[in-house]
Amino acid sequence: MLQREIDPGQQADIEKFDRVLAGYLDGSIDPDVFRVFRLHNGIYGQRQGGHNQMVRVKLPGGGITPDQFDAMAHIADEYSRGWGHITTRHNIQFHYVQLERVPDVMRDLAAVGLTTREACGDAIRNVMGCHLAGACPKEQLDISAWAQAAYRHFLRNPLNQRLPRKFKINFSGCETDCGQAMFNDVGVIATTRTLDDGSTEAGFRVFVAGGLGANPFPAMALEDFTSREDLMATIESVVRVFNATGERDNKLRARMKWVVQKLGWEETQRRILKERKFLLASATWPGGLPAEVIEAGDEPAGTDDQIEVTAIGQGTPVSIRSSDPYTRWDEGNVIRGRAKGTVSAIAYVKLGDITSANFRALASIQREFGATVKLTNRQNVAFRDLTEEQLPKLFARLQAIGMAEPGAELSRDVVACPGADTCNLAVTQSRGLADAIGARLEEEGLAEVGGIRTNISGCTNSCGQHHIADIGFSGAERRAHGKSAPGYTMLLGGYVGEAQINFGERALRLPAKNAPEAAVRVVRRFSAEREAGESFRGWMDRAGGVKALAAELKDLDEFPLPDEAPDFYVDYGETGPYVAETGESECAT
Repeated sequence: MLQREIDPGQQADIEKFDRVLAGYLDGSIDPDVFRVFRLHNGIYGQRQGGHNQMVRVKLPGGGITPDQFDAMAHIADEYSRGWGHITTRHNIQFHYVQLERVPDVMRDLAAVGLTTREACGDAIRNVMGCHLAGACPKEQLDISAWAQAAYRHFLRNPLNQRLPRKFKINFSGCETDCGQAMFNDVGVIATTRTLDDGSTEAGFRVFVAGGLGANPFPAMALEDFTSREDLMATIESVVRVFNATGERDNKLRARMKWVVQKLGWEETQRRILKERKFLLASATWPGGLPAEVIEAGDEPAGTDDQIEVTAIGQGTPVSIRSSDPYTRWDEGNVIRGRAKGTVSAIAYVKLGDITSANFRALASIQREFGATVKLTNRQNVAFRDLTEEQLPKLFARLQAIGMAEPGAELSRDVVACPGADTCNLAVTQSRGLADAIGARLEEEGLAEVGGIRTNISGCTNSCGQHHIADIGFSGAERRAHGKSAPGYTMLLGGYVGEAQINFGERALRLPAKNAPEAAVRVVRRFSAEREAGESFRGWMDRAGGVKALAAELKDLDEFPLPDEAPDFYVDYGETGPYVAETGESECAT
């Protein structure tokens, strides 16, 4: 693994973690104090207890280099169990890392420019951005450098050390909103406005106080237009209002969305804009264009009239027509439309899990093709800056490692959180259900239906983002015939895009073992009845809405007697009777 000089800030983080860990292990530091410190450094306790830890690595904007891929492989083999997991927020997580070895993991990450600092805890988490930024045919601005600027500004920022709760920032380059800005504490979408002289100015719309969790809340527009010069100061002003007014005694009501509930939107808006007006006097004022943007630029990629632009965003009507494996991959996973003459292609990562061997293979592929790579919020890997001539070779390389399946925006691309496999809060094995749904779709010939997304969370906290999927499942304990059993609440019709968001509507509750059949029935009917270009939500409303669809699935909400079907009382991947065990909340989202 290539070594480089470690950033002084990261070196100080590692040395401090070493000292504090030693104090915790010898009993001189209180466990509750250490827990807060550990979380702030991106280290999350697993449900297995003991010294088993999940290590969360931040990839700002989703970007990753070959050396960083190689580092992931090393960490997976040396400290974890041979694989890593891509999250829905551009992180890579490693499980079963022993607490005593965490400083060594931090050193290996720092050697390739990565950190776990503020990946968990009451802080600004990993800053996200659209995976097609700089390669998108629709973007108004390339938000890549903006995401990096926000990440660097808030990393170790004194304002970001003890917030009332976690805080999430997201960037999208156009209203398609592939970055999913609409359910973040601050969601930034690039836009333009026409000036009095008829010229056009590029800037942003800033949305505030969005969130998922048990009580989803749509982000609200702060103002009609925010200039490029004012953007960073605007973001910091939102953070400052949150820091000053967020709930600190009740974690369940401590997010930015609850500030709006408490103060009202107009008062929240007034305070943010007032804070921005006087922020120039602050020592941390980030006004003007950030150095990262000045250096890298933010001009949009643009389009080429000679190239047919690939449709993007939720609801994309992908259609696989060919039987040739390469052509099928091209139809499902390649995005065209960039004026600079390059294309992008998605490597499909089932359930977001990558083995150490595939981490190394991805590093080799990236070097060979000279591509830039970003993780996607659907847990896949996007190769960008490719030429048309490279596509067949890339397909062959991905096919050799099992990552060339047409998956992007097809029904087989099921997203799930880690679930009860490792998370303290989860009550069901969400990854097991995702695997079961994928298998059933394959069996039924429905795995390549385009324009439909399925997301699964192992509890109500929505780490799997079930609220914004066409089909969403949220894990829950059920009681049947005097026994506990794994179950799910099924939601239908969630959507995020075009600067709007619709949360899925509750359809019905289901035994976990009947959830795959429910998903198959909905996908089958959608595939058979949809009109050309029709979205899932449009079809659902035309088909009678969520109540009508739920009525057709009602027969699945039945538990057989334990003696007749004992598997209904055992969760996916488990061998013993289901027990809804949860630990103390450290909140992994």
